[in-house]
Amino acid sequence: MPKQHLNPETLFPSLPIGFSQAVIAEGGRTVYLSGQTAWDANKQIVGGNDLGEQTRQALRNVQLAVESAGGSLSDVVSLRLYVVNPKPGDMNPVGVALREFFPADKPPASTWLGVASLAMPEFLIEIEAIAVIE
Repeated sequence: MPKQHLNPETLFPSLPIGFSQAVIAEGGRTVYLSGQTAWDANKQIVGGNDLGEQTRQALRNVQLAVESAGGSLSDVVSLRLYVVNPKPGDMNPVGVALREFFPADKPPASTWLGVASLAMPEFLIEIEAIAVIE
């Protein structure tokens, strides 16, 4: 069964921000991806102190990880984003990056969390994902 993205009118409109309120997935293989950061394959930080660029690199890493399991970004049903010390306006670059990687009408469900720090001081964001590959 294909995934069903739910955005009920009884909840606020989340698609412009870059996520669905809920995603239903049945059958298939579930893949749980570890948190991805702005490190490239050589453990070099991509994006410096730019939250938008770090988000793009983390999402590229999510894409590579899900592809290694035989899927694609369209198989991602849920994201959990950890952002270091977010301030008002910080989340806009994250939303822009999400909309670049996921279809506007069927983005994954997601939760965004502000945290004090991540594993390395240069990390501004870490993104976990769950994919269901049919």
